[in-house]
Amino acid sequence: MSESPPIPLVASGIVRRYALGDGSELEILRGANLRLETGEVIAIVGSSGAGKSTLLHIIGALDRPTAGEVVLGGVALAGRSGAELARIRNRYVGFVFQFHHLLREFSAIENVMMPRLILGGAEEDARSRAEELLHAVGLSRRLEHRPWQLSGGEQQRVAVARALVNEPAVLLADEPSGNLDSRTSEGLHDLLFRLREERHLSMILVTHSPELAARADRTLHLREGVLSGAEGRPDVV
Repeated sequence: MSESPPIPLVASGIVRRYALGDGSELEILRGANLRLETGEVIAIVGSSGAGKSTLLHIIGALDRPTAGEVVLGGVALAGRSGAELARIRNRYVGFVFQFHHLLREFSAIENVMMPRLILGGAEEDARSRAEELLHAVGLSRRLEHRPWQLSGGEQQRVAVARALVNEPAVLLADEPSGNLDSRTSEGLHDLLFRLREERHLSMILVTHSPELAARADRTLHLREGVLSGAEGRPDVV
């Protein structure tokens, strides 16, 4: 009997504190729990400064929690070196940020290829995968364009393709349409959910957009450092 694939993401009791100059501590996350099922889309909403980006950075292995545990694709992050976390992050997580962070000196296809090459993939494989993804996001005629030759919406589509090039266990998006106009935002939302269906993506979307949050399978609210559902109950791990 074959084993079930690991749950894409489980975060348990996540605490994050920051030391302040006066010797005191600022607690941003107070025991946040999160369980993302395969193919599920979760939206996380909350006021500015509530810690949404901090949580996303921790579950995506960009930051370490003060306490708590994160398991990505069946791999526990606790105790890993910085180099190990970088490899895990590049293999299991795709990031889409509010600002696309594309490298200006590289073409669209080169930007998308980069994470695949960093993971040790062959150039031919990376190029083939990047071409396929840029076609999937509607940019097959923009492969050799530099970021400054693309519109804001096109640049964000390149960022989505780049996030998917290593076939991650989970896609994390931090205000992915926050820097776009309403029409372009709607197009990006449609793209994310089309890719979710076509590629069985598991996604966590941090957003201020009610329209985007409404399309998720679940919406969690981050209040006073704790994640809870619409009924106010903490997310269960």
